Amino acid sequence: MNLNDYKIWTRSTAIYPENMALEYLALGLCSEAGEVAGKVKKYIRDGGFNSEALEAEIGDVFWYLCRLVDTLGADPCEILQSNI
Repeated sequence: MNLNDYKIWTRSTAIYPENMALEYLALGLCSEAGEVAGKVKKYIRDGGFNSEALEAEIGDVFWYLCRLVDTLGADPCEILQSNI
């Protein structure tokens, strides 16, 4: 699956108020990024590392990013290219 296909797929699982999409998605992205940070923090504290749990949280981050990109009407590949 490529990024554009994934972006389009996320539409089928998106449930939030359309009039607050940008706000909802930005807050969700921050929340999921915090969960990634929390997993890494626990690794630092406890020494145990669960890569599957971290990958799941990273997947959630991707979902929110792709929803934001789609909400803006942008192409994820173009955004990545412009960031190089």
